[in-house]
Parts: sequence; structure tokens; C-alpha cells
Amino acid sequence: MMTSQEIRQSFTDFFASKQHQIVPSAPMVIKDDPTLMFTNAGMNQFKDIILGNAPIKYPRIADSQKCLRVSGKHNDLEEVGHDTYHHTMFEMLGNWSFGDYFKKEAIAWAWEYLTEVLKLDADRLYATVFEGSPEENLERDDEAAGYWEKYLPAERIINGNKKDNFWEMGDTGPCGPCSEIHIDIRSDEERRKVDALSLVNNDHPQVIEIWNLVFMQYNRKSDGSLEPLPAKVIDTGMGFERLCMAVQGKLSNYDTDVFQPIIAKIGEITNTAYGEDEKKDIAMRVIADHVRTIAFSITDGQLPSNAKAGYVIRRILRRAVRYGYTFLGMHEAFMYRLVPSLIQVMGDAYPELDAQKTLIEKVIQEEENSFLRTLETGIRLLERSLPPTPSQGGGVLSGDVAFQLYDTFGFPLDLTELILREHDMTVDHKGFDTEMQKQKDRARNAAAVETGDWVKVRDGETEFVGYDETETETQVLRYRKVKQKNKEFYQIVLTKSPFYAEMGGQVGDSGWLVDENGAKTDIFDTKRENNLPVHLTNKLPQQIESTFVAKIDTDKRTATECNHTATHLMHEALRETLGAHVEQKGSYVSPDVLRFDFSHFQKMTPEEIREVEKRVTEKIRSDMRIEEHRHVPIEEAKAQGAMALFGEKYGDDVRTVRFGSSIELCGGTHISSTGRIGTFRIVSEGAIAAGVRRIEAVTAKGCEEYLYKMEDVLREVKNRVAANAPEIMVGLSKLVSENEEMMKQIQEFVKERTEKLKHEIIARKQEVNGITVFKVLLPMAMPEMIKDIAFQLKGQFPENMLFVAGTDFQGKPMLTVMLSDDLVARGLHAGNMVREAAKHIQGGGGGQPHFATAGGKNADGLNMAVEAILQSLNVETH
Repeated sequence: MMTSQEIRQSFTDFFASKQHQIVPSAPMVIKDDPTLMFTNAGMNQFKDIILGNAPIKYPRIADSQKCLRVSGKHNDLEEVGHDTYHHTMFEMLGNWSFGDYFKKEAIAWAWEYLTEVLKLDADRLYATVFEGSPEENLERDDEAAGYWEKYLPAERIINGNKKDNFWEMGDTGPCGPCSEIHIDIRSDEERRKVDALSLVNNDHPQVIEIWNLVFMQYNRKSDGSLEPLPAKVIDTGMGFERLCMAVQGKLSNYDTDVFQPIIAKIGEITNTAYGEDEKKDIAMRVIADHVRTIAFSITDGQLPSNAKAGYVIRRILRRAVRYGYTFLGMHEAFMYRLVPSLIQVMGDAYPELDAQKTLIEKVIQEEENSFLRTLETGIRLLERSLPPTPSQGGGVLSGDVAFQLYDTFGFPLDLTELILREHDMTVDHKGFDTEMQKQKDRARNAAAVETGDWVKVRDGETEFVGYDETETETQVLRYRKVKQKNKEFYQIVLTKSPFYAEMGGQVGDSGWLVDENGAKTDIFDTKRENNLPVHLTNKLPQQIESTFVAKIDTDKRTATECNHTATHLMHEALRETLGAHVEQKGSYVSPDVLRFDFSHFQKMTPEEIREVEKRVTEKIRSDMRIEEHRHVPIEEAKAQGAMALFGEKYGDDVRTVRFGSSIELCGGTHISSTGRIGTFRIVSEGAIAAGVRRIEAVTAKGCEEYLYKMEDVLREVKNRVAANAPEIMVGLSKLVSENEEMMKQIQEFVKERTEKLKHEIIARKQEVNGITVFKVLLPMAMPEMIKDIAFQLKGQFPENMLFVAGTDFQGKPMLTVMLSDDLVARGLHAGNMVREAAKHIQGGGGGQPHFATAGGKNADGLNMAVEAILQSLNVETH
């Protein structure tokens, strides 16, 4: 039986024999395409070639691409673990032709590989072809069907509709019919009972699609019409995990050697046997799938966070933790312990896993611990919405509370329902769905971008000249209108441009297009879309066909270049100061600031920060000139010592930038010599994830402004605290000493006042219906005093005690309730009591069964709020 590694290798070997260039997988996380967060198909890294924005270097290509599908059109997240063949992260084996071969070869080679190399049973294979679309004047793909008839009987060539058999890159762009290959892996007995023809494309777990051959031959315009592509493209994608299942004779992807070592480790850690309990099996599958996604995302530079792609990864990780928590009893971090098993399975094909093992483990462990704390908080929040005793159940939890648990605390609806069932409660599904739809609508509206068709002004390709020039004569190649968040602007593509398009952490240039009459059109930003530099402007030039001078804002460019070059110098200084384990994990370079994320496992000391500053400043004073080399073979650049970062996609030829001993692969712009940076200071250093730190720094004029502000602050401090002392530190020491003495006096005063107030409250206590009631209404009572008194009284009066206080401190009304344990045992709940009474002070709150507080805005309602609490116990006082 072939192993998964042998299957992957056989695919690349086969297509190499068909004169395909074998290329490495692109990162799973996409950094420079605003339309996509993750690589969700093998074709993503070739979009610029397919769209005609980049030249065709290799007409035939093949690879194994790591992909992630968790959002948008391709969202398999909820199926993952519950079935046998959906995944978040998966590998896609693919072969491409750009204007070379087409349907005949693609079909022939697919058949040859599956039946002759992998020895799959030809009788179990089926093919689908596009049935046509009369409304679009598209006929059946008889060409593809004709080629399939050489290998399959006509009845196993199935017509497919537009949804299944017409592939489109997006609402606009390249598209075309496709032909899917399906395999029937059922037992012979089952095959005799039901013909697979009725099961193809019907979500049967053992009659599944394994390969999709896409024949791109049209371009979809914004009005929906189709036009033929000048160069036809073959784009195929085969699910690696599904292929392994078929080749290894399994009925589930999770039973292959891609997942079994990981599942075995989960079983060992959780003391769970796989295959004995369906719910536990689902949990183990979810965790095995998700840990792959998380680990590969981290190696590609995407850490879990609360924004965009990072939020997606965090949600996937939390989903896995929740399954472990609920179904495997794992209330402590454990997923990080699966990383060695993942490396055992995939480390040979993807060495970045082993190279970043420590970082992956630390990030996952910290995220697990953080979410487990959040999970406990969410459970407490849910418990506050439950009835005081199980016997009072039968209610319905509101949909907005259930959604808050889902959105804020990561509680899937089934976990909330599981807890509610213990209290004989249900959840308002309709309300939950309404809140979920609102969130989806907000996200859709925020991300909605309407783009018109490109209007071609002239033929040609764009050329970037910004490494050497700050202005150049140019013409418009094409333009289009874009609408986003109800704002309209235009994208312009130029024949030649000095404008750097945002990429690699460096912001895009701004500047002007100046026509022959001196009229200026503002360029407010320059972006990169599918590797095409586009210039953003609020209005088009009046004479779009004119010749222009493209001029960048040199002040902003110079400030950005100072920060970018300082980033390179700082990267080297960090490695020299902290060690060779330091590695760039992200950067942001603008005219105002530089931000640098790097791997390091502890907070930098003030001495280390100062040492980095000194080393960078020394390199600045050395006034080292830039040594730039373009079109360097990647292996030669690495041999020279240039660092290649994990999570980046490099071509065969790269650009290197050297300042002294600092040499990096870099496509950004830089200052001509380090002396022009002038000054450099680190303004902050802190953690952004386990094992990853972030530095923010300033240079040049920005650094001068920063230092001036520091001087102004010191001068003001000296004027305020050192007026009666010759030295500022003497004055500060005196001020601190005086403050400490005053605090001691205040604490003594508060202690005396608290004791006196407590005795006054005890003197006014009332005995009502066998309950000792302490009722307090006070202005200007510190919350800390009231809380202290409440706990003291609970200790002095351990039975049948109710303390309720309404106070107003510095304009902030507050309710406080304390109950003795025996009253709580009788079903009373302080949190529920203050939550209801807080309506009288236009506020809210909650807490534990024995102690709770609530704040509000209406102090005039304090008396009614206190009385409401007393009346809820049928206790009346005067």
C-alpha cells in the first residue's frame, strides 16, 4: 500500500515526466491580495498569470498546494469532523497549462495517472461534463465528453449543471466548464444494490469527487456576459486526503496515514479509544483536522488574533478546544502536544513545521489556556441567566444571549443547549439566527466591493521604475470605477510608474499625475491587486489619453524608506543581541512609524532595548550605502546569506538589499545610505502572541519629534516637582515619599470610618420575619467601604442575614446585596436580585448568588431600587 508521502511524490514525478515545472506550495495565508485572506484553491498563486498581469514563465506547472476553506463560497467548517471527507486545511494536487495543452491532454493524463500509476479500479471511476446553459447560449461540453468516451462507457459520463460543472474565479474574470472525476469506494455488495450513477454529486461519503479539471476559456464581464479568453487555461485540483483514502482502501480520510498518527496521539493524551463513541470520534476528528490548520497558519506568519485572518484562525482553534473540553473532558491545554505527531506526518514535505516547532507549540498552548479561561467566564455568564434552582426550569434563553455566548466567548449553539438541558431549558433559535444574520450582513456590507469592467485605453504592460526614479513620463493603460462602503473611486494602471504599490508591509506611495497643461490628479494610494499595481484616485484626469508625468510625494517616500531601512538594521541588531532564533514574523512600514514582529520568548529588558538602539545607531553613523541586486537566482541569494522568511512566496529570481552585513530578500524601497536616517529610537516593545514580540520605533524627523516631546515632558516634570530641589530625581523622591505617607494616613482614616459606619449600620439593623436586615442609603460612600462592611457583616451574622445598600459616590449610583449562605441555599440569588432592581437606577449588574453589585445613571432611583430588593423577599422595613 502506498503511503501518503509516496502518493504525493508520485503525482509530482508523473507531471514532471510530462514536462511540467514542479513549483513549491505558496503560503496558505495570503498577504498581498485584498480580495482573499487564505489560499482556498491551487490556482490562487497563479491568478496574476491567468488574468494576464504577469508573463508566462512556465507554460506547464504542477504542485501540491496547502489550502484553507473556512469562509465565503467555499465554507466546509461545520461539516469538518462530522463527515469523513471535509477539511479546513487540505492539500490540493494540481497541474496547469497556460496557453499550451487543453482538454484532450488534461483528460488523458488524469486517466493515465489514476489508473496506470495509482492502479485505481477503472470500473469505479465516473466523469461529469457541463450540460450547457441555454440562458447563456452555452452548449453541452461535447468536446470533453468525446475525449472521455475513449476511457469510459457513455453511461458513466454524466451531465452536470452550472453549479457543479461551470467554474468561475469570481463574479467577474476567467471561467469555463469543468469535468469532475468521481470514485465509488463502496463495497461490491453495496455497489450491486445501488448504482453509483444515482449517487454522484449527492453528498454520499463513499461516492465522492477526487479531481476537478477546469477548462478556462471565457472571461466574465461585469454585465454578466462572456467573451472568449485569448489564451486558454487548464487548472486542475485533486483533494490529496481523498485520494489517499481511495488509494489506501479506506472509507474515511481520517483512517489514512495522513491523520491516524495524530488521532492516535489524541487518544493517548485523552485516554480515549477511537471508534467506540461517535461523539468522541467527531471530537477527535475535529481536533486532528484543526491542529493542522493552526500549525500551518502560524508557520505562514498568521497568528491567532481578533482581526481578519487572525480571527478566523483563533475561531478554528477555539472550536477544537471546545470539542476537547465538551466531549473528551480536556479542561487543560493539550493540543500543543500534538505538534510532534503532525511533524511526523507532514514534516518531510513541509520542513517549516519542524523549523518552527517551538513557536507553534508555544502559540497554541497560550491560545488554549486563554480560551479555557474565557470558556469558564462564558459558563458563568450562562449560569447567571439560569433559574436559581433546577426545579424552576422550563424557560427559554433569549437568542441575543445565546449569540453573545457564541460571538464573544466562542460557545457554539450546541454547547449552550447542552448546558440548558440540565436545567430543562431551551434556546430561542429564531432570535439566535436573527443575530447571526445581522452579523453576516454587517460583514458582507463592510467587505462589499463593486468593480466595473476595465476600460482599455491602449495595449501594453505596466513597468515599475520606482527603484530608480521618483517621477516619469507615462500614459494610462486602463482604468475602472470601484465602489466600496458607499465611496466611489477609480483604479488606474499606467504604462510606467514610480509609485510603489503596497506590499510586504510597506505602504503604497501617493502623489500626482500631471498633464501637459500642468493640471494635477491626486493619487491618494497605490495598491497591488493580483500582482497588478493600481493607482487610486477620486477622479479621472480630464484627458485620459494624454501623456502625463507621474510624480510621487518624495517627503512621504523618504520617510517611509528611512523606516524600512531601519527595519533591516534592527532585524540584524535583534539577532546579534538576543540570538539567532529571532526571526521576522511581520512588519509594517509607513512614513510615520515602523512596526516589527519577531520570534522571542520573553520580554526584552531595558538593557537589551538600549543595546539594540546602540547597534542600529552605530550602523546609521557608519553611513553604509545600499547594495542592491535585482534578478538574483534564489539559491544564489540564500548562499550569500540572505534570509528567506517562512510564509513568503519567492520566485526563481529575487532582489537582495544589503547594508553592510545586513542582507535580506526584499522588494521594497530603501534610503540610499544609512546616514540619511539620522536618528532611531524604540518607542514600545511588547507581546502580541506567545513567543512573538512587537517593536514600534521611529526614525529621522519622526524620531526628532518623539525626542522633542520627551524633552518637553521632562521639562514640565522638572518645573512641577523639582522647583524646591536642585535635582529632578531628588524632587521626585520627595514627592513619592510624601505620597506614600499621605496614603497611609488615608488608609487609616478609611479604616476608622469603615468601622464607625459598620457600628452605625448594626445599630439600625432590623429583625423581620426571622431575617436580620441591614438597609443602607448613603451619599458619598466609597464602594470599597461598602463591600468591606458587607463581608464583615456576613462573618458576624452568618445566618438569616440580608445586607442591601444604595450609595452614590462621585455621581455614580450603586446597589450592593449580600446574603448569608443559608438564604442562598433556600433559593435566593443576589445577582438576580440586583439585576432586576438596577432598572430603577437605569443600569445593570450581577454577580454571585451570595454577593452582587449593580451600577447605573439615575441616583434618584436608589430608594426605589433598595425597596424593590426588599419587596422581592416580602420584607418590609421602615
